[in-house]
Amino acid sequence: MDSLKSLSIVVCAFAVFYFFIVRSPSMPSVVTRTELHKSYDYIVIGAGSAGSVVASRLSEDPEVTVLLLEAGGDYTVNETYHVPLHFFDLQKTNVDWEYYTVPQKQSHLGMVENRSYWPRGKLLGGSSIFNSMQYTRGSKHDYDEWAELGCDGWSYEDVLPYFLKLEDMRIDNLKGSKYHNVGGYIGVSTGGVTPIADIYLKAGEEMGYKLTDYNGEIQEGWSPMQLSIRDGIRSSTSLEYLGRAIGRPNLHVAIDSLATKINIQNKQVKGVYFVRNGRKNYIEAKREVIVSGGAVNSPQLLMLSGIGPKNHLDDLNIKVVADLPVGENLQDHLLLHTFAGITEDVGITPEKVNSWKTQLQYKLFGKGILSIAGLDATAFFCSYETEQKDCAADIQFMMYGVAMSDNFLCFKDEIAKEYLFPTGSLGFSTVISLIDPKSVGTLKLKSADPFDYPLIDPQYLTDKRDIDAYVRAFRLWEKYVSTPSMKKIGASMDKMKLSFCSQYEFRSDDYWECITKHLAYTVYHPAGTCKMGRENDPTAVVDPELRVKGIKGLRVVDASIMPNVISGNTNAPVIMIAEKASDMIRGKYTVHNLKRKL
Repeated sequence: MDSLKSLSIVVCAFAVFYFFIVRSPSMPSVVTRTELHKSYDYIVIGAGSAGSVVASRLSEDPEVTVLLLEAGGDYTVNETYHVPLHFFDLQKTNVDWEYYTVPQKQSHLGMVENRSYWPRGKLLGGSSIFNSMQYTRGSKHDYDEWAELGCDGWSYEDVLPYFLKLEDMRIDNLKGSKYHNVGGYIGVSTGGVTPIADIYLKAGEEMGYKLTDYNGEIQEGWSPMQLSIRDGIRSSTSLEYLGRAIGRPNLHVAIDSLATKINIQNKQVKGVYFVRNGRKNYIEAKREVIVSGGAVNSPQLLMLSGIGPKNHLDDLNIKVVADLPVGENLQDHLLLHTFAGITEDVGITPEKVNSWKTQLQYKLFGKGILSIAGLDATAFFCSYETEQKDCAADIQFMMYGVAMSDNFLCFKDEIAKEYLFPTGSLGFSTVISLIDPKSVGTLKLKSADPFDYPLIDPQYLTDKRDIDAYVRAFRLWEKYVSTPSMKKIGASMDKMKLSFCSQYEFRSDDYWECITKHLAYTVYHPAGTCKMGRENDPTAVVDPELRVKGIKGLRVVDASIMPNVISGNTNAPVIMIAEKASDMIRGKYTVHNLKRKL
């Protein structure tokens, strides 16, 4: 009995050690500075998916000094930031910018005030700590289109080496692919933690589609989800890039520091004004300022600094430094949750999430439900008629194995009550995403006050082609839910029979159009507001080197430079952009060994 008791104590002690030491992410606190230098070679504004990468890479050169300014706080203070399934818990907290669009006319009819809620990360790591960790590069056609539009050096062949550089592929059957790499900073894992994961894929094959690697040669088809996760821990840019840069004396990080204006004299950047802990500050930039605030904050800061449409800046009495179309190419993906009730308990439920078994499984081994964001599979479709084998997808499915019951998306109460699942239901969601949107919006300043949020108007669904694409997507969903594998688990479309569109016949084109206008909302992929293009392109803000046109010493590096938003989740492409930009700034080419013959 004594030996059994001793063994129990040893096992418990080991479990406690593993719980608190081994399974906790290695997160040494970033050495944030209370005292800053008067000047730095490079000032990077925004420590999100792009800025953390740029600051880390620039500081690899010991002869230069780098200052990273972040409006939010530290990424190490809350372990929840790094547990994949808890990504929804961060919304509407102090680490969320919590933007809202202006009321939409053709969409969001089921949302409070017809507005879209845009969560954006406000901490080191930015939205790479806020997103659902889907590692998606987009279609090769996206980047070839960029090159055709005059963005020299941004074809798929040009950008693939940088995707390979950032990637640490953890999925065994993909490690040997020429489209993947091992040893980069961003871990890439897969899901498959619930029985429904295999059912998703089998049903996809029953639709008539092949299983594929959507980050490989052919995008169209079904695939297990590839996720920016390493050993059950979110692979954010703050953890993976800044974490590796900690201790470098030439990299200083200032949190709670909101950049308010870039000082530009005679078309040359001189420095940055920012507010830190309620006090105004100014730091000189000896070489460059790199703006990496994202598709909302970057255009806002440029316009506050006098770079933007002349008429708009004149209206706000902001001195015009460069008349450029900042904020005029806003693009974003929409998504819509189509719910299906099921009779088999094969997905994720609150009881499973909160069970001691799930908690222990994650803490001891980094496995189980908590180790993913609830997403196990994805699919890309060319919903239009084409005979191309490698067509450019316009629709994406993301399979979310939870019966959603919480109204975190700001649906009107009467809509939420009918649309969402009752607590404790069995079901799953097919997240239908429009990944080739035709509608284009704008972002403008509300005032010259940097603390006033900008006016975001995506103009969702104003181009009829987007509605037509959604109707085609619903037809794909109907086919999917009707497969033998879906029928076997009792999948039903009846949950989508909703009274607010009952004036139309259920499943008619008009019905699905009504559903789209009421329920579609952002996938959190805003892009294009500081568009990249050739030097003589009047619609471009930055050139192919990401330099702001007509201004020396100023670049933009984030999703805002995308000429057209890519066909898929945007986080991995933003990291790629930051890796490529870092080489441009440093005057180096670090990916010779990663070039591939395609």
